[in-house]
Amino acid sequence: MSEVSPPDDGRPEHPDALPEYAERVLDVADLIPPGRVMTYGDVAEWLQEGGPRQVGRVMALYGGAVPWWRVVRADGVLLPGHELRALAHYRTEGTPLKEAGRTAEGHLPRLDMRRARWDGGEHAQGHT
Repeated sequence: MSEVSPPDDGRPEHPDALPEYAERVLDVADLIPPGRVMTYGDVAEWLQEGGPRQVGRVMALYGGAVPWWRVVRADGVLLPGHELRALAHYRTEGTPLKEAGRTAEGHLPRLDMRRARWDGGEHAQGHT
């Protein structure tokens, strides 16, 4: 009987292994310092691959293992459905916020993107 290799179906060797792109996105999320944020688009730009939607998908599927609240929407609106959990993290870490006005839905603050956004600092050299 001859040995036959199973067909390569494109799945990882280990069923619980993350796709390579997802690992890279999560690695960037891990680099973001407390009190700072990057947008989904910032992460994609940092990786020079994908776009905001791809990063958002990775965060939705696998982001629970990293500080997910540090990867955010570009408009500073808190992640729908996770606002209170994220807000607790932001307040603990001292992330700059813009307090909501009385007319804001739910009276939830937004992130102060001008002050909270992180560009990679010293980690920006030689990234990928």
